[in-house]
Amino acid sequence: MSKQRWSELSCVIVLISLIIQQQIVFAQRDQSKPNILFIAVDDLNDWIGCLSGHPDAHSPNIDRLAKRGVLFTNAHCQAPICNPSRTSFMLGLRPSTTGIYMNSPWFRSTPANKARVTMTQHFAAQGYQTLTTGKIYHGSRFDAPSFQVKGPLPGQRNPLDKRLITDIGSKSKLWDFGAQDFDEKKFNDYVDASWTIKQLKTKHNKPFFLTVGIYRPHVPFYAPTRVFKQIPLDGVDLPTVKSDDRDDLPETAKQVTANSTPPSHEWFVQSGQWRKAVQSYLACVRFTDEQVGRIMKALEKSDYADNTIVVFFSDHGFHLGEKERWAKQSLWERSTRVPLIISVPKGLRNARCDRPVELLSLFPTLAELCSIKQRPGLEGTSIVPLLKDPKAKWDRPAITTYGQNNHAVRSDRWRYIRYNDGSEELYDHSKDPNEWKNLLHDKTGSSKELFNVIEQHKRWLPKTNVPNAKRPQKKKSKRNTKRKGAADK
Repeated sequence: MSKQRWSELSCVIVLISLIIQQQIVFAQRDQSKPNILFIAVDDLNDWIGCLSGHPDAHSPNIDRLAKRGVLFTNAHCQAPICNPSRTSFMLGLRPSTTGIYMNSPWFRSTPANKARVTMTQHFAAQGYQTLTTGKIYHGSRFDAPSFQVKGPLPGQRNPLDKRLITDIGSKSKLWDFGAQDFDEKKFNDYVDASWTIKQLKTKHNKPFFLTVGIYRPHVPFYAPTRVFKQIPLDGVDLPTVKSDDRDDLPETAKQVTANSTPPSHEWFVQSGQWRKAVQSYLACVRFTDEQVGRIMKALEKSDYADNTIVVFFSDHGFHLGEKERWAKQSLWERSTRVPLIISVPKGLRNARCDRPVELLSLFPTLAELCSIKQRPGLEGTSIVPLLKDPKAKWDRPAITTYGQNNHAVRSDRWRYIRYNDGSEELYDHSKDPNEWKNLLHDKTGSSKELFNVIEQHKRWLPKTNVPNAKRPQKKKSKRNTKRKGAADK
């Protein structure tokens, strides 16, 4: 072999060696990044054991998960309704920025939002494999840019569900509750949990971002008969409701929360179904807890047990009679407050943080924990400092939006609400955790202290309040226009 030929061959060998070394380094770097198990529950309020929201709450698996990491006791959603809440935490943007305020439109169908990059989309660009099952987006919608691997995406009802209450006072077919008596393994959330467990038993060559959307306790409140037997109906405690609770509300507050979809509180009381509905919600929470337990048991037995961040949260809260309301769609504590647990490998264990935090923070927090570059333009603030020290200084409140220019600002002690017409509410949680006394009902009696409180909270109100995002209107074809003109003549 000639010297020139040997020299060329040597260069090729060296080049190949460098490429292999780079690939090995890249693979090692990939493997060192933590995986993410992201569990989103629908309509779960604080009725779980670790938050002591209801005396009959039973959630040993969620409570065990809380002991594995940091439980945020003052966490809040950015919108008290499914579509805008999920759009917000997946995009890392406020509803007042995207214009996604209600359950429609889908953000990809709007000109201003269709090209925005979601959290999992960003992680995929940084080398993560993204997987999903259940309800992450409203209606269990699948977003191809967000996920590379698609599991079961069941809808709001199971084909095996049987209608239980036919005379319920609601226009929505979703409002129903009670025990369903078919194979538990065929319940939608069980199926989704089983698919998740399968993924945790699978070998992944990349770090994964696995999202699991658990549907219950969203309506209809259906759970297996077995679970209902664990909650005797006559022993179920009802939420405490103050009969004149709404008397000190501004008219705009009553209008904003006048949702006709759920049955009225009056219907639940007069029909004698209030206690049964509360029992059904608690049963759904128990069944959801069982699925969380199955998933966590699989994780702990898997190869990923020591290198997986676990995030558990709800998209918003839920009223079960409080303030004479059902469902969510309000700017009060019951609608905005959510469970949030974050467990980090080698991080704090059995810790509680009482600082006000937002679901909006999930995107920047996970990016920081996984040492990937932050996406520019995110509106949330990383809560990694609180994961390291739950008592760390924290001067940011949590902000929730329901409709254009209606906002709630929740700090450590106070909830301040301002509506689009300037009307206000203020509650002191150190004295009034049920938010029964609106301190701004009679402003003539407002003290200088309350004035200062209002001013401190008012400065956090979003400066941007874009109109409702809309789908572009379809252009009528000239052919159809001509036909219409001919018909008019």
